[in-house]
Amino acid sequence: MSATDRAHSRKKNPEGRMPLGDHLRELRRRVMWAALGILVGAVVGWLLYDPLLGAMTAPLEVITEQGREAALNFGTVGSAFDLKVQVSIFLGLFISSPWWIGQLWMFVTPGLTRRERLYSLSFIISGALLFVAGGTMAWWVLPHAVEILTSFTPTMALNLMDARTYFTFFMRVILAFGVAFLLPVIMVGLNFLGVVSGRTYLKAWRWAVIGAFVFAAFANPLPDAWSMIAMAAPICALYFGAVGISFLRDRRVAKRRAAQDAADAAAGL
Repeated sequence: MSATDRAHSRKKNPEGRMPLGDHLRELRRRVMWAALGILVGAVVGWLLYDPLLGAMTAPLEVITEQGREAALNFGTVGSAFDLKVQVSIFLGLFISSPWWIGQLWMFVTPGLTRRERLYSLSFIISGALLFVAGGTMAWWVLPHAVEILTSFTPTMALNLMDARTYFTFFMRVILAFGVAFLLPVIMVGLNFLGVVSGRTYLKAWRWAVIGAFVFAAFANPLPDAWSMIAMAAPICALYFGAVGISFLRDRRVAKRRAAQDAADAAAGL
């Protein structure tokens, strides 16, 4: 559906409601655009594979310098190529995150007013920044995790690791924390859509804190409790930040409704 068609449709349907068929066509269009953006990002990721490979294997070089043996093993003829494709797609997801997050947001907000649509840009930017921040935090932790976990290897043994398993470990942790840091964007988005109030979020704060620590316990590659706390704390802070924003928005909406009700009452008199 083009911009002209959507504008004509909104004149006929000011509430912004769309038939199911239009929703499905819009979903297909957004998915196609998001997939195209990820594909372009994957091409860039293919070009950045070698420097990324060097950064990911840097902890192994540190281990070797410490007098311990650590190396990657490519078990089959085509495993190196398969791994490069996998890492390129991962980079495509990471690099194109502002694009596909924007496509998702534009799909779920077709019925918003013009003023509310202006908020979309802030949601896209904040979502992309938080996604990158979560991935950056995981990237900072991972080299230390590799060094600590491999330190338990007996002196008579070698750290000969499967390359696919090693890089999958890196990518899963980075993606997990990138997605976890999107939580406040989702929360505020649902609040702006009128689905969940800030009071509801606040009532669920205990479950949110428990969920953050459970997530950190599973996603944290380090075995100690302090690193788990260090990972769960930013997630909890982002949750309460989203609660505060939701409360401010609810208060503003309540004042606007009260003023409108007063104006309607005065006009009725």
